[in-house]
Amino acid sequence: MVFSSSLFLLYFLPAFLILYFVAPHRLKNYVALISSILFYAWGAPDFIFIVLASIVIDFYLVKFLYQSTRSRKRWLTGASIALNIGMLSYFKYANFFVENLDLLLASMGMGPTIWTQVALPIGISFFTFQKMTYAIDVYRGLHPPLKKVTDLALYILMFPQLIAGPIVRYNEVAEQLVDRRNNENADNRLTGFFRFALGLAKKVLIANTLGAYADSVFAAEVSQLSTYTLWVGILAYAFQIYYDFAGYSDMAIGLGRMIGFDFPENFNNPYVSQNISEFWRRWHMTLGRWMRDYLYIPLGGSKVTAIRMYFNLWVVFLISGLWHGAAWNFVIWGAFHGFFLVADRLFLLKVYQTIGKLPSVIITFVITLIGWVLFRADSMGQAWMFLKGMFAFRTGEELHVANSVWFMIVFGAFFGFLAYFPAFERWQQSLFGKVQIFRVIILMTIAAIIMFIISLSSITSSGFNPFIYFRF
Repeated sequence: MVFSSSLFLLYFLPAFLILYFVAPHRLKNYVALISSILFYAWGAPDFIFIVLASIVIDFYLVKFLYQSTRSRKRWLTGASIALNIGMLSYFKYANFFVENLDLLLASMGMGPTIWTQVALPIGISFFTFQKMTYAIDVYRGLHPPLKKVTDLALYILMFPQLIAGPIVRYNEVAEQLVDRRNNENADNRLTGFFRFALGLAKKVLIANTLGAYADSVFAAEVSQLSTYTLWVGILAYAFQIYYDFAGYSDMAIGLGRMIGFDFPENFNNPYVSQNISEFWRRWHMTLGRWMRDYLYIPLGGSKVTAIRMYFNLWVVFLISGLWHGAAWNFVIWGAFHGFFLVADRLFLLKVYQTIGKLPSVIITFVITLIGWVLFRADSMGQAWMFLKGMFAFRTGEELHVANSVWFMIVFGAFFGFLAYFPAFERWQQSLFGKVQIFRVIILMTIAAIIMFIISLSSITSSGFNPFIYFRF
């Protein structure tokens, strides 16, 4: 079940909100948990029991961890991490490993292995990281463990952010899991609804329109397409993935606010970045912070030799690429970004300072587009042909670009780059804030209703409604 579906918008969400708002305080978590289990089971009924069982195991592991001596805490934390990494490795990477093993065996003249394909549980990359933060945050003494296994299950399975984040750390919402009455008020419900409707509009009106064209370009024989078509295709994809994922994050943050949760921001106008290091401080911010605090710093961070620091950065982004998908193009995409992160520290930041803001933004955006080719391509062969064609400046087959696609590219670019001007970014941060005057809340509510109706009309009239990050 996706947020941008008639089933969710017209049936599941209204039923959930009515039950949640009328339920007494002591029952609200149970309403949210049961709804989240139903939400997940709707799309992955075969996996819900596996996920619930792993949550119960984690609950007791961390409970024993909290009560143990320091040496036993390390072992129990390691056991929890091993459980979650093991699940992620099996369900997400077993097929990838077997496929590459078969290629190796074939090169040696041997037959393939006997293997049954493993299905991928929805959202496993996201909830695995959250389960790991629960054990690590308790081990680090950032917050005591939860007293109820149902509260832990709600933290992991909470449907607003279950499928595609943002990645919410345990210590960020621990208190809210127990009591969020201070956040449950009319202002938060209305501003939360505005944020949800804004995200829905980003997803349905912009991302879907651009996604249909981007898919047609990548589905074609890219070696025959003109340079013009390839550039339009990757521009369409760049704004599709941004408005798709940022739109989902907006919807998650808005839904969370409506029921009293403060979820962290996940995007901050990434395409105005002046270097790749800044891009990763603005794009999928919760993943970047997770990688920094739970992987990069434990590896030594910047408190090591320069060569080791660069190696750590590169390894972190190799893992980040593999986290996104079990395919070599994701690994190469991670290595690509890791290379530029190292290059920033070696010399690029000084170059960018010399050439100024606008050229730096343009260069960084082009680097990002090249990365998106690696990310979107079905294979490294297709990625290479696509990139070769982008810079060959050749004529060839041209796919028709509808006026609606051009309009959304221009519209998406306008708002994607408007934060180049600091005044817009400050206004945006103010708009997304929880504290608003009455007049602004009324205007936001009216705007939200309009965006919701237009988006719902678009959903019912179109059969194209993918969610890019669903497969992660």
